[in-house]
Amino acid sequence: MIDYKNIQPLDDFDWNAYENNTLETKESKEQTEQAYAETLGKVNENEVVEGKVISINKREVVVSIGFKSDGIVPVSEFRYNPELKVGDPVEVYIENQEDKRGQLILSHKKARLSKAWDRVNKALEDKEIIKGFIKCRTKGGMIVDVFGIEAFLPGSQIDLKPIRDYDVFVGKTMEFQVVKINQEYKNVVVSHKALIEAELEAQKQEIISKLEKGQVLEGTVKNIASYGAFIDLGGVDGLIHITDLSWGRVNDPHEVVELDQKLNVVILDFDEEKKRIALGLKQLTPHPWDALDPDLKVGDKVHGKVVVMADYGAFVEVAPSVEGLIHVSEMSWSQHLRSAQDFLKVGDEVDAVILTLDRESRKMSLGIKQLKEDPWKDIESKYPIGSKHTGKVRNFTSFGIFVELEEGVDGLIHISDLSWTKKIKHPSEFTQLGADIEVVVLEIDTEGRRLSLGHKQLEENPWDAFEGTFTVGSVHEGTITELVEKGAMVQLEYGVEGFVAAKQLQKEDGSKAAEGEKLPFKVLEFNKDSHRIVLSHTRTFEEPERKERKAAAPKKEEGPKIQNQAATNSLGDNDALAALKAQMDQE
Repeated sequence: MIDYKNIQPLDDFDWNAYENNTLETKESKEQTEQAYAETLGKVNENEVVEGKVISINKREVVVSIGFKSDGIVPVSEFRYNPELKVGDPVEVYIENQEDKRGQLILSHKKARLSKAWDRVNKALEDKEIIKGFIKCRTKGGMIVDVFGIEAFLPGSQIDLKPIRDYDVFVGKTMEFQVVKINQEYKNVVVSHKALIEAELEAQKQEIISKLEKGQVLEGTVKNIASYGAFIDLGGVDGLIHITDLSWGRVNDPHEVVELDQKLNVVILDFDEEKKRIALGLKQLTPHPWDALDPDLKVGDKVHGKVVVMADYGAFVEVAPSVEGLIHVSEMSWSQHLRSAQDFLKVGDEVDAVILTLDRESRKMSLGIKQLKEDPWKDIESKYPIGSKHTGKVRNFTSFGIFVELEEGVDGLIHISDLSWTKKIKHPSEFTQLGADIEVVVLEIDTEGRRLSLGHKQLEENPWDAFEGTFTVGSVHEGTITELVEKGAMVQLEYGVEGFVAAKQLQKEDGSKAAEGEKLPFKVLEFNKDSHRIVLSHTRTFEEPERKERKAAAPKKEEGPKIQNQAATNSLGDNDALAALKAQMDQE
């Protein structure tokens, strides 16, 4: 019989295990824990390991790394990889083996960063194609997440064609190639365009090898510049220069084509080495000159619209895309140098006469002055020699004045024909531009279309009367108007000018006459033909003094005169004198 009073309970008995029917010894528990531990991988905190995606929801990604518990990673850390799925291997960084809830804490972002620079450098070295997530837009391009590093994608490296809307790329995952790394500043530059270029290079070579001059292809307007339009021919670009867009004048390519427009173009030329292709659009339509009226000839009158202005003339469109030039010299019979803008402006509609017509060279010159009668046609009857007229001063030269009598009829007044009496150095001293002036026709050169005019001839030549007034030796009051290098100019009465040599300006007190002084002057020379009067002030007081001195001089004795006279006589003369003396003595 068992004595239950003397039975003592075991100190280490596990009553809970007994109640749950899981009773095991301490030794067996330790063995169990050891066996369990041996089936799990050993992990250390702050270590990067590879795991497997177990599940994915909107907030978290569950990753198994072979530890006793699975880790949780925020789904935002996989934004760069929207194609992530269950079963994919991923690298994770162990931040904590077990938090307060017993949860394994992992980070995919830190795992990527820990090896990012090594992978980026290797991608540059191997020219590896990598994936990146476009995070946002920035100045000049985009920010791309590459292995957890923020890389820069320039706007010019997104695509071959210019990008007009960058925002459509934000949030996309694309393939890139690392093109530049600045190790000092940790800057990375990537390109998507480089991948496309490499891919299209082979296509370009194939396309260019099949090109032929004159071949017509369909293309799409890719870009428009001030000098032309770039056309995408399906992997290779060609340029339509602005001059090849239309047979007519094109100020801006936008007038003819627009972006993304599809059109047919003809190959004008291409350089296989430089991969340049010259295209034409206007060449697909007939030349406008071919449609020009075949009966049109020189001398015919045409009507057109001014399309371009230049200083030398105006281009007038007389038929669609057919232009003729009106040179400025054909706009007016006037011979004055003027700009074409003085006569016409863009948009003006004009009538003109065909002066030259070259259908082969496709050139035409026009004139509008020919619509009016040539003013030189009856010039001798309209402006006979000796006739008087009033004209307008149009231009000055150092030698005279150009006067317009009517449009297309000009004449020259030589500076010597402006005044009978006044010495004029420059015509601007006599009149001014735009002023009216009376003239007399002196000569007519019909072939040279020139008139010689005079102004002083309106009055009689006063020098005929001056000849009796300013006689040599006469004295006149005059005012010194100008001192010149060799003397001075003196204004006399009747508006006549005279010249005084410098040495003839000395006054009686020994001083020299100054400009503005009014003094008496003696006429030394008068030349009616050359209109020249030479004067002297000094002679006005020197000659009277000379006469007074001569009159006051003492008379010499007669004796010496006779003696001297006798001394000069010959011997025969002395005999005659002796006979004469004897005869006088006898008487």
